[in-house]
Amino acid sequence: MGCAVVSAVAPPAAVPLGREPQMRVLVQEGSRLALRADGEQLFQVRGLPGGSRSLRRLVLRLRGGALVAELDGEQQRLPASSLLRVSSNDPRGIWLGQRRYRGELRLSGRGGQLRAVNALGIETYLMSVVGSEMPHQWPLAALQAQAVAARTYALQQRSRGGGWDLKATVASQVYLGVESETPSTRKAVGSTRSLVLVHGGKLINAVFHSSSGGVTEASGMVWRNQLPYLVSVPDHDQHSPMHRWQERFDLEGLRQRLPETGGVDAVDVLSRSASGRVRQARLKGPRGSLLLSGADLRRRLGLKSTLVSFAMVQATAPPEPAAPLQATPVRGRSRLAQLTAAVASPRPSLLGGHGRQRRTVVPGMQLLVTGQGHGHGVGMSQWGANGLARQGADFRTILGHYYRGADVMPYQPHHDPAVAQAWPSAPAWRS
Repeated sequence: MGCAVVSAVAPPAAVPLGREPQMRVLVQEGSRLALRADGEQLFQVRGLPGGSRSLRRLVLRLRGGALVAELDGEQQRLPASSLLRVSSNDPRGIWLGQRRYRGELRLSGRGGQLRAVNALGIETYLMSVVGSEMPHQWPLAALQAQAVAARTYALQQRSRGGGWDLKATVASQVYLGVESETPSTRKAVGSTRSLVLVHGGKLINAVFHSSSGGVTEASGMVWRNQLPYLVSVPDHDQHSPMHRWQERFDLEGLRQRLPETGGVDAVDVLSRSASGRVRQARLKGPRGSLLLSGADLRRRLGLKSTLVSFAMVQATAPPEPAAPLQATPVRGRSRLAQLTAAVASPRPSLLGGHGRQRRTVVPGMQLLVTGQGHGHGVGMSQWGANGLARQGADFRTILGHYYRGADVMPYQPHHDPAVAQAWPSAPAWRS
């Protein structure tokens, strides 16, 4: 059942285009796009009125509904319907704003907004996604599990209409370009090349989250459909900094978040899922009561999860730690590393990590939320995958734990993207 781990993975530039599924990722949108070459090697721009050009710098702006291009300092007005295709043979990629991307960048100004879509092979895309979603220092088995889950999710989203398949944000899965590629993420992707998760002959909905707080959630408790492979299972995320947490809300903050009730005097949890997550709660305040689903409650209060309990407590002032932890996001860090840094900032913790800090009692009351985990809780827990890998589990075991009954198989690009049949044992595409 094990998959052979390759000792070396070819660099992204060596992977020929056209032999693997191509992804279209929306990486930037706004009123201005700025591109530049990485070094002296020029990039090529197709779609200009005078034909293709080799450039070192390209800036696009929208002005009064018109598209204005600055081509190495030379300004030119373009038809509003223009579609520019930018590519380069430079293995370092092309700078777009503060990030570099491989493959082709497709620039357009339709709909009154500039958009940049990165078109590239799925395996090259995943080398960045794995490092964007998970710290690259984590065990290889966890990175491999992330690669297979992310590949499955991406392939399921292809060709759904519109000008792109995925966004580069948490709305799809995080993709931060070249800076998130590392030798370990390339190895994780290369050693699982073309492998996907299949259930009942179809690609599964391979959702994942940061940390479940001890037990994952069934899909039917969060979304409309209960999928057979997305059931509640015990997690292995006890070492996660988000396994246990607390948050305090003062009365003024609650009034701003819940103007209908004028704040909160009490929270009554009316129902919970089998995993303990809030399904419905009634909030009572000076102006009346409000009935909210667990998901709406999480959104309104900005909670990390719905595996929470509530209590009104005597108000206290925030502690003043002697040595605050650095929580500022750093460019190039994975999304999980940034979340971890943010949660590591000084705050009360059931784990006792900041138990030495003292809070000063102040007049009034506060809402104390005690919670577990971070995210919707459905599918693979990234911290749980880390925990299983540290216990010696391989990536197939990790995926089998979180996606019950799903098989790991090579994807066939000539089949319907949502259907898998007659799976061979070899990768479906090769470099």
